[in-house]
Amino acid sequence: MLIYSMSVSVDGFTADRRGEFAWSAPLEELFAFHLERTRELGGFLCGRKLYETMLVWETDPSMRADEPGAAFADTWSALPKVVFSRTLTEVEGNARLATGPLSEELAALDGATSRDIGIGGPALAAQAVELGLVGELRLFRYPIVVGGGTRYLPPVTEDVQLELLESRTFGERVVYERYATA
Repeated sequence: MLIYSMSVSVDGFTADRRGEFAWSAPLEELFAFHLERTRELGGFLCGRKLYETMLVWETDPSMRADEPGAAFADTWSALPKVVFSRTLTEVEGNARLATGPLSEELAALDGATSRDIGIGGPALAAQAVELGLVGELRLFRYPIVVGGGTRYLPPVTEDVQLELLESRTFGERVVYERYATA
């Protein structure tokens, strides 16, 4: 199953008008939750910006300065990633550049694992939503209104029915919402 999971403002943005998302840095409890969800994945599809943001977990030794950081770095580094980019000519770490369309790359990654696959980067995830490939939406809703920026979800031409599977509030007042697509 393909899972789209990202942090989002109350008004539905993953980054603000300036492209900033520092407001979504997780504290200890939520970081541990992210680590456990990442451990469950068998692969990850990401756009260029998310790949570049997350690359530090594979390349920067300072990310391993404490036990939680080292655990996440190990988990993220081991996770096979497919990067969709029109500008990159090479990638580092446990990643490869996509050579086919999203649906084909997903099928190939899905065929290589028995686990769920994550997708991140709102532009790439928007394509997956539009193609009906996303099985679950996982939102980490932060108590902030940013008023514009990068939307979590694309505009849709038809309603997308969802079933709430789980919700939880973390100590820093972040609300986790997990939905299955109908």
